[in-house]
Amino acid sequence: MRKTSRLPNLRNLGVALRILIIANSALILGALILSDSMESFTHQLTGISTFAQPTLLVCLFLLYGCYHLLVSMSYRNAIVFIFILITLGTAIVHGFFSQFWIFSDLPSFTRIVVYAWLMSAIVLYYFNLHHRAYSPAVTEARLQALQARIRPHFLFNSLNAVLSLIRDQPKQAETALEDMADLFRVLMAENRELVPIAQEIALCRQYLALEKLRLDERLNVEWLIDDVPPDILIPPLLLQPLIENAVYHGIEPLIGGGTITVQVYTKQNEVHLILKNPYAAQSKHHNGNNMALKNIKERLTLHFDLEASLKCKQINDTYEVHITLPNHTKKINAQSI
Repeated sequence: MRKTSRLPNLRNLGVALRILIIANSALILGALILSDSMESFTHQLTGISTFAQPTLLVCLFLLYGCYHLLVSMSYRNAIVFIFILITLGTAIVHGFFSQFWIFSDLPSFTRIVVYAWLMSAIVLYYFNLHHRAYSPAVTEARLQALQARIRPHFLFNSLNAVLSLIRDQPKQAETALEDMADLFRVLMAENRELVPIAQEIALCRQYLALEKLRLDERLNVEWLIDDVPPDILIPPLLLQPLIENAVYHGIEPLIGGGTITVQVYTKQNEVHLILKNPYAAQSKHHNGNNMALKNIKERLTLHFDLEASLKCKQINDTYEVHITLPNHTKKINAQSI
């Protein structure tokens, strides 16, 4: 886990791509400013890129290699260390070109370093703005879980279901209350870090156990998760809001109920989470469905940038949500999911 969430994941493909786009856009802009014709622009861009591109690649390589060290620092110290790495990368390329440069107009080291620092400041400022733009999604997810995802009718119905069990099945009522306490404890926590998938699935099982009390045979769940490592890391409250949507929008409107299918599997370096539920075309519940999906997309972007995706589709009478994210793991004690 990162000590500072404001620092971009420098090992993320999307982050590296954004850095390349920003840096090369600046190179093009600089060449345009220094040119008075298309021929001059081509000459300027070629000359700048000949030195700038190797410097950019070496700096990215250094940042990639030192990322674990960077995330252990405070944000301010990490920024200082990044500028040191940028200076080192520039010095390496400048030293190499000084030995083998066949042209006479090699830029001065001071000029190149100042330009590299300026570009680094622009890129870091961009990622800081990017974080500030998306980080409210994490807080919003917590609020939505309390205000929208865990809807008042769920609490009301669950309490009524527990009350009906107290006399005849006190043990089951006690278990249900413990599930409710655990569920709301997680929802009210600061959910900013990735969590093991086993923890998220356990939360979903507790939620479904409560819904099962009132829906009984109308609610069936199929878990296809036998081969899933329990230490895979995912954003918290990723599956639970989707499962609640599946119950609220898919199962409740149907008189005979239906089956929710939850499938999780790994493929190469990706984790795939697929949730399917019945689709009731005439349901009045579907108006609020996109709010949860939008929030989850924003949180996936915040955690994984371009390496994660969320896709939804309707297949006949079935609604499917498919989430893909990078396979990150953490050593934890093995536990059953």
